[in-house]
Amino acid sequence: MRSLTRYIIKQHIVKYFESTVESNIQITDDIYVMTVLRHEAKASAGQFFMLKCWDKELTLMRPISVYQASEEHLLFMYRLVGEGTRKLAALKNGDSISLLGALGNGYPLDQIHGRIAVVGGGVGIPPLSLTTKMLQAQGETVDAYLGYRDEIFAVEAFEPYCRDIFISSEKGPEGYRGFITDLLKAEQYDAVLTCGPEVMMRKVAQICSEKNVTCWCSMEHRMACGIGACLGCSIPTTEGMRRVCKDGPVFLASHLFQK
Repeated sequence: MRSLTRYIIKQHIVKYFESTVESNIQITDDIYVMTVLRHEAKASAGQFFMLKCWDKELTLMRPISVYQASEEHLLFMYRLVGEGTRKLAALKNGDSISLLGALGNGYPLDQIHGRIAVVGGGVGIPPLSLTTKMLQAQGETVDAYLGYRDEIFAVEAFEPYCRDIFISSEKGPEGYRGFITDLLKAEQYDAVLTCGPEVMMRKVAQICSEKNVTCWCSMEHRMACGIGACLGCSIPTTEGMRRVCKDGPVFLASHLFQK
């Protein structure tokens, strides 16, 4: 590993380093899972890395949440949506890749206890896999609510750590036909964690607010630097403008979505 740069963010040293791709597998028409060597990089539930495998063709790194992590590897699940992810999808075993991270605050696991629901939609589902694993490891009971547009993916990553798994799809053949928020009974939980399309998270936040249940949302936003320097991912909150990459991506729903 060749360490390129170090940033001090929230009193943690964040490394910009080079790693090696061990596998890069297409699991649906547009979803891929990439495994890279971890090189002792820290990673917690809900955090992300900035990824780059180009020199001059593109300028910015791409933010990808951690899907799974082992002692030796980091796994990233991502959707092919543009030039950057097309280049990531073309990587093969043995190719080099640059990473910056882990970044962001992640879910505050020390504040989350009891019976927990994780609610994911689309590519907001993968980061909840590591979150669920870490919650179960600290003794919490977890149910997963996973919403899809059509093709189902990543369900097996939740099975070892969840008591129940609920699945919905808008167009696919499996699970409840409709929106995953139709299935959520927030009053059954001590806290709800959600990641996915903003319209879905707004609905989850509304349901939790009505039942007086704490809800944590992981926001998605276009990012340039990933470390809070450029202010490009700033969003309005009840506490003023906040940067998704550094102050988030996880925020209390009550600080984001107002009635």
